[in-house]
Amino acid sequence: MSNIQYERSVDHPKKPLPIKEKEASLKGTLISVFSIGAFIVICWVSVFALFLLRN
Repeated sequence: MSNIQYERSVDHPKKPLPIKEKEASLKGTLISVFSIGAFIVICWVSVFALFLLRN
């Protein structure tokens, strides 16, 4: 069984409502995705510039 705690509703005392869990912060994920995206763009631009210089 799941380990979810319930609280009673004021309107319906027999109907349990799930307690909202605290959401995790996604700031680290956003920074990581932007960092990897910037790295890919920088690599692509540098390879493209190298291609144009040798052509």
